[in-house]
Amino acid sequence: TMKCSGLWISSLSSLQVLSGCAIIVRGQPRGGPPPERQINLSNIRTGAMARRAAQGQPDTKDTPDEPWAFQAREFLRKKLIGKEVCFTVEIKTSLGREYGMVYLGKDTSGENIAESLVNEGLATVRREGIRGNNPEQARLCELEDQSKASKKGMWSEGGGTHTIRDIKYTIENPRNFVDSLHQKPINAIIEHVRDGSVVRALLLPDYYLVTVMLSGIKCPTFKREADGTETPEPFAAEAKFFTESRLLQRDVQIILESCPNQVILGTILHPNGNITELLLKEGFARCVDWSMAVYTQGAEKLRAAERSAKERKVRIWKDYVAPTANLDQKDRQFVAKVMQVINADAMVVKLNSGEYKTIHLSSIRPPRIEGENKDKDKRFRPLYDIPYMFEAREFLRKKLIGKKVNVTVDYIRAATGPGEGTPAFAERTCATVTIGGINIAEALVSKGLATVIRYRQDDDQRSSHYDELLAAEARAIKNGKGLHSKKEVPIHRVADISGETQKAKQFLPFLQRAGRSEAVVEYVFSGSRLKLYMPKETCLITFLLAGIECPRSSRNLPGGIQVAEPFSDEAMLFTKELVLQREVEVEVESMDKAGNFIGWLHIEGVNLSVALVENALSKVHFTAERSAYYKTLVTAEEACRQRKEKIWANYEEKPVEEVVHLSEEKERVANYRPVYVTEIADTLHFYAQDVETGTCQLESLMETMRAEIAAHPPVEGSYSARRGDYCLAKFADGEWYRARVEKVESPAKVHVFYIDYGNREVVSSTRLAAMPPAFSTRTLPAQATEYTFAFIQVPQDEDARADVVDCVVRDIQNSQCMLNVEYSGATCPHVTLLFGDTKEDVGLGLVKEGLVMVDVRKEKHLQKMVRDKYGLNIWRYGDFRADDADEFGYSR
Repeated sequence: TMKCSGLWISSLSSLQVLSGCAIIVRGQPRGGPPPERQINLSNIRTGAMARRAAQGQPDTKDTPDEPWAFQAREFLRKKLIGKEVCFTVEIKTSLGREYGMVYLGKDTSGENIAESLVNEGLATVRREGIRGNNPEQARLCELEDQSKASKKGMWSEGGGTHTIRDIKYTIENPRNFVDSLHQKPINAIIEHVRDGSVVRALLLPDYYLVTVMLSGIKCPTFKREADGTETPEPFAAEAKFFTESRLLQRDVQIILESCPNQVILGTILHPNGNITELLLKEGFARCVDWSMAVYTQGAEKLRAAERSAKERKVRIWKDYVAPTANLDQKDRQFVAKVMQVINADAMVVKLNSGEYKTIHLSSIRPPRIEGENKDKDKRFRPLYDIPYMFEAREFLRKKLIGKKVNVTVDYIRAATGPGEGTPAFAERTCATVTIGGINIAEALVSKGLATVIRYRQDDDQRSSHYDELLAAEARAIKNGKGLHSKKEVPIHRVADISGETQKAKQFLPFLQRAGRSEAVVEYVFSGSRLKLYMPKETCLITFLLAGIECPRSSRNLPGGIQVAEPFSDEAMLFTKELVLQREVEVEVESMDKAGNFIGWLHIEGVNLSVALVENALSKVHFTAERSAYYKTLVTAEEACRQRKEKIWANYEEKPVEEVVHLSEEKERVANYRPVYVTEIADTLHFYAQDVETGTCQLESLMETMRAEIAAHPPVEGSYSARRGDYCLAKFADGEWYRARVEKVESPAKVHVFYIDYGNREVVSSTRLAAMPPAFSTRTLPAQATEYTFAFIQVPQDEDARADVVDCVVRDIQNSQCMLNVEYSGATCPHVTLLFGDTKEDVGLGLVKEGLVMVDVRKEKHLQKMVRDKYGLNIWRYGDFRADDADEFGYSR
């Protein structure tokens, strides 16, 4: 500012033209918005601009434009806005109003603005205050006379009614109005800036005066207090100045994008750039989820602009800390292989280092059921019982299992403790996972198989592609996909046959006949024990790999924890990596007494039993001899044994000659011992107690136990039965015996197995009591051992089998016999049994009576025994069974 001949001359930039004869100027900003100053042009007068009636005062009316007022304002606006001007102050009134001359440019040699207005016929000269010796005033009078003569502006014929605007301050139905414009750019002048992201705009050519909020962002605002004063939030004034200095009274185009709740959202386009993006980039604004969805110029650009401001920590982000700030770059972005899908929003991946990591998909929520009942229902299985959970899991499983994916960690969700009605969550790594450029979370949401989590506006812990997720959800809702569908919810009735011996028995022949069946591996219990889902049969089964002996994992047994065998974990990991959640084919051969199916599993042409043996993680079991894979298994085993690999590390090879000698001369070992047969099962298996080691001990244990019970009788109904528990059960004879719970149908129907006698019964829980520790299986192991007859084929036909069972019950139940173990079987030892008195072979008697057939063994020494003992000339005419045995209900 400089002082010159008693007048202030100042060089400033013009900020706003209030009317044809009043402007607001500003100095250069220094460390914040600069002070403003209003200058009124002296010696001239222009028409007054329209004014809206004061809100809340019903007796005031809107005042329209005076003729030519808007044109005068526009003339100045176009000439001055954003330009540098200088002015002289001639008069300052007692109220502080300043009157003076304004020139375009740095000094008074520039264009005199008052003269230009008069010359265009847009202003009249105030002649009443003219002093004769003032050349400026004289020049204004001269210009006015010329303009009258030329009939310019207000001096033209016909008056000025056509120059008065029809301003619409309100819009009846703003939503319809916005929709009718179909997001086409509309010309406008920005008349007022309320804060960085809210403006008043005059829409042309129809003069609608509307408030527009910038779509997708929000700037700090001026909070109005109860006493009417305004308190600016941090950076509110700076943001306002940023928008004002670029847009106030500029010609712009506006795209009106949406109108939720009477608020018009839009984007302002100016030749110098997009103010929405600029505000974000400079740290004057933050992205707003609810209005980003309507932003037409690409929401990703806004996120990128905001991200750049956060990274530079400018303005509102000065104290910003990124959600993954404390992660190394290698932990933030990496490529990994998907090993398992958990529910429908998480997966276990294997990193290049071999480490396993659980990744949750950012910002999405899997299908869920509202309500409490699910936790109380023991039978509730989220995967099948929550609508669309199975579809979501299958979508991920089919797309991802075994594939390499790109993982970008978005945030780490801290662990939370259990709260009121909310469970505890461990720490979660949440990430965006892509495969072949496709964002998996987005694909899941767009199919209606997951929903998007909504956040507080300032919550930064969210997906780096949050807007695409919201857009995908909007599409899914619009198209009625998945969870948003009005159709019937898909129901998955999946029977769980694992551990259900009866159901498994019925299902076995069906699976045996099927040959190779399709299955999906749902769970891996150990290297050779799996849970399979059979899609065609819609059931779950437990499946054991045939032909191999795999190291056992540690298990909780009634007698304590069984320690894991060496390499059991490696075998389990090997099986998991190869087959978990993959589609496989299985050949079921048989089942064990617990209702588990036994057979071969193939994945992409690889037999899992063979693969485990090849990798020295399993040994070949003699039961493999009958299979087509025996040769392959033995060859693979021999190679590992030679290399002394893994489970063969401590293997000592026996001298070759000795082995040959033994295999030639191996004799059957006859080592009969007395047993007491207590129970015969329908399958022709039987249970017996070892007389030498157990019978006396059992009797004394029973005596003590019953005395104890007599002294302290159990409270009826106080025992709650659980499958697998050991307990005491009151038998029909009124005495208590040790038992194991096999199944609980209801309190009135509990299936128990008497562990010292081998019989089963269904009893009411009122006949059960807790087993005192002094009488547990640790004190005395279960005394009934399961056996079956060696060298005998059990008839498949039920009637034929019932005849055999009746005969055996009549001959040996509750009697003492002599027993010799001949060879082990899949479920129990195969034995020969001699009558206690006559010492005749029980099995041989059954063969002689024509009730059963002989089962020929492959082992030479056993074949010899069968020939010697069971021959009975049945081989005189060759082996007749191959042709017609099946017709008579026998099977090999």
